[in-house]
Amino acid sequence: MQKGNINSQRKERAILVALRLKNTPIRLVDDLLDELRMLTETAGAEVVEVLVQHREKPDPATYIGRGKVEKLKNMVDAFDVDLVIFDDELTPSQMMNLENMIEKKIVDRTQLILDIFAMHAGTSESKLQIELAQLEYLLPRLRGHGRDLSRLGGGIGTRGPGETKLETDRRKIKKRITVLKKKLSEISKGREIRRSKRVKSGIPIVSIVGYTNTGKSTFLRRITGYEEIEVEDKLFSTLVSRTKRVFLRGLGYVLFTDTVGFIRKLPHSLIEAFKSTLEEIKYSNLLLIFMDAGDSFLMDKMETVEEVLKEIGVGEYPRILVFNKVDLCTESRLNQLESKFPTACFISALHGYGVNDLINRVESTLKKPEVAVG
Repeated sequence: MQKGNINSQRKERAILVALRLKNTPIRLVDDLLDELRMLTETAGAEVVEVLVQHREKPDPATYIGRGKVEKLKNMVDAFDVDLVIFDDELTPSQMMNLENMIEKKIVDRTQLILDIFAMHAGTSESKLQIELAQLEYLLPRLRGHGRDLSRLGGGIGTRGPGETKLETDRRKIKKRITVLKKKLSEISKGREIRRSKRVKSGIPIVSIVGYTNTGKSTFLRRITGYEEIEVEDKLFSTLVSRTKRVFLRGLGYVLFTDTVGFIRKLPHSLIEAFKSTLEEIKYSNLLLIFMDAGDSFLMDKMETVEEVLKEIGVGEYPRILVFNKVDLCTESRLNQLESKFPTACFISALHGYGVNDLINRVESTLKKPEVAVG
């Protein structure tokens, strides 16, 4: 919540809205809604109700159809709701129509994810990256948006650049985007110099990648003993790549890098804005792909991770698949995964189970001739 908002004493109250298209399993819709709920709670709001609409395809004017909008409007009034969050990216016209009809703040999944990134941005670089992504998202939605934001107040969907910047005209936003890209380019050059030094040192680099909230930071904390690494049960708690040096007996020092987590429907503008950060992964000798062993939609999320890895050009890099949080799984679940993924490692980063075996596997993999070091 922003300071000075009259509702700052209580959490924003939200209704979540999803569309179930033909042939989409209801369990998948429920899982996406659970993820949206986690995103909403991470952003600081309270979910008070959920609405699911069944349609052949999204309505071009309102996404869910005018009849369902009327029902949504009634729910908003009945539950004293501050905002409505849609589990997809809305078009500029859909968002404007919905705000005019419902007379409450409308936030889509992309805007929500950008908002969470803005909350967690702790470095000057990540703040610039978020502002760039938010402004590029805003640009096609500028008409009428500033007026609506002024009317609807602060909170989710208005963090980051701030209302003053969000209400500037198209020309000024384009100029600001140019400035941000130039600044990020300069930062990227400095990063490139540091990367080159790492590569020339001949020290192997292992990147910890995977879906958000799968325990990547917990693992890095476990193997380094570095207590300052923040570990939270929240989505996107890591926005800045962290690299720590670990000594392996049979190999010497290895650099382990913790990276930003991926998520389904990750905004493309965010990938573009964070490309220089994500490109840290391109200098890796080995990838540790972290997944939550107990996740019901494991395959769906693994596909998301693969898509992002391919987009940044590391889809064919040497890798070890790591299933974390095994302490929360049943024996039958683990047997099922071991049968399906016989070369994967199974660990509990929180309790230390299987971590030594994974480190041994990292060591043996880095010694292979095909895994180039230096």
